[in-house]
Amino acid sequence: MNAHQALTRRQALATAAALAPVLAAAQTAGAPSSNATGAPKPFEIKPLPFDPTKLTGLSERLLKSHWENNYAGTIRALNSVRDRLAVLSADKATPAFLYGDLKREELIRRGSMVLHELYFANLGGSGRAGGALAEALKNSFGSAEAWEDDFRRTAASLYGGSGWTVLAWNQHTHELHNYWASDHSQSAVMGTPLLVLDLYEHSYHIDFGASAARYVDAFFANVHWDEVHRRLEGARKA
Repeated sequence: MNAHQALTRRQALATAAALAPVLAAAQTAGAPSSNATGAPKPFEIKPLPFDPTKLTGLSERLLKSHWENNYAGTIRALNSVRDRLAVLSADKATPAFLYGDLKREELIRRGSMVLHELYFANLGGSGRAGGALAEALKNSFGSAEAWEDDFRRTAASLYGGSGWTVLAWNQHTHELHNYWASDHSQSAVMGTPLLVLDLYEHSYHIDFGASAARYVDAFFANVHWDEVHRRLEGARKA
């Protein structure tokens, strides 16, 4: 074993040792964030903003599983990662690669938290986009129907994989656009999410198996368009 191989092995062992408490905490349901001095204030798990028994085509079992296992789970993990970073930041001898591993995990978990909260908040409605929102879609896509076709085709490109489809207002170009993301850390530069669709398998498999297209149909039947319009108005004012 040469010196480079030995160093790499030591780095891997050090990373595993440092991440072990984080992973253990993430797997423990309800594990609280550390209250040690200097630890950041933990993020709170937000309740579902709708009655999960009343959505069309999406079961209570699916919605509660998604909320508890994926959304709440990522909040617990994020709080644990942030506590660990607070400890390591006080140790000036912490290797940069180890700190970077935790920063990457923080980025992914934080992205998952934000996208899941936006996703759940844009459910619980019905009907179609109207008023100023429909006009904005027409200005950017030619018509609301053309926008929906593009959104669905973007979503279909993720079937069988994982990721998100997001309608966003771009603060730089001042237009609406549908964006593709393969994980929680990808987002459009200067893009403010307005409508968020989760396409990870956990968001639909309980109800639809591998039929992601049927899930997207059910998603559209439950979009909370007033919330989407509120986000657009806020993004424009910003």
